[in-house]
Amino acid sequence: MRPLRALVIYIVVVLVGGALLAPWLYWLAQSSAHSFPKIAAEPFNRFVDRSLLVLALAGLWPVLRALGVASWREAGLVRPRGQWNKLLGGLLVGFLSLAVVGGMAILCGNRVFNRAATAHEVVSAICSAIGTAAIVAVMEEILFRGGIFGGLRKFFHWPVALVVSSLIYALVHFMHRADFSGAVGWNSGLALLPRMLAGFADFQAFIPGFLNLTLAGVLLGLAYQRTGNLYFSIGLHAGWIFWLKTYGTFTTAPPAPAWFWGTGKLIDGWLAMMVLVAVLLLFKFVPLGRNSEPFNIP
Repeated sequence: MRPLRALVIYIVVVLVGGALLAPWLYWLAQSSAHSFPKIAAEPFNRFVDRSLLVLALAGLWPVLRALGVASWREAGLVRPRGQWNKLLGGLLVGFLSLAVVGGMAILCGNRVFNRAATAHEVVSAICSAIGTAAIVAVMEEILFRGGIFGGLRKFFHWPVALVVSSLIYALVHFMHRADFSGAVGWNSGLALLPRMLAGFADFQAFIPGFLNLTLAGVLLGLAYQRTGNLYFSIGLHAGWIFWLKTYGTFTTAPPAPAWFWGTGKLIDGWLAMMVLVAVLLLFKFVPLGRNSEPFNIP
């Protein structure tokens, strides 16, 4: 039970610690408003998001060690030599899969191109999405697949570890950004946390949104399990993130059944689930490669 205890402690520290840290970061930004006006003008909920990220990064290596991961190699990060085909293959699958979701929504008239977006906004969104995809995909794959999944499968049969790690992944990503108004106090972050979890009380947001996130986690974990390292998973994740970060800028939604087609988040509709299931079938019948890396399926 040591890995599960370590995970629970890590999640509690990140959530509660991030909520308590956020007001102090907010006050620091306000005191430096003359030097950093753009940062000071950010809403409080953005400081909560960044506080959670700071603590998640700070606790990354300790939680990896607690899960029995003693080196980056054990976390799935082997030398990149000879791994570029996996990285590019994952990137292609991720890019095309969500491109299918967005393309079908556009072709069927349930999303339209945002003609109000300027060329500068489009280029800026693309550059920002590429940077975010590169950073977030690497960080999250090390944590969720290399650390949590890799650590849990040392103690449990790997399908069990896959499901548990995928549910944790979905839980973290299902937290919604919540608005905050009024004066910021020391406990304002704690007050905001329940609202960030309000999606669990919304049936149409939970189904299929949470299920899709869980399925995405399963796909990323299977890619790691079958290839023996994180490169395919990183590419797959990065391809998804690119569309998640640009779709809302490129398109807008006329009145449409968002439950099926999804919103600007792209991955929260039934159409996205069908595409993710198709990718799962692709993983079943298409070999992802075999090598001598640790944890590879014989």
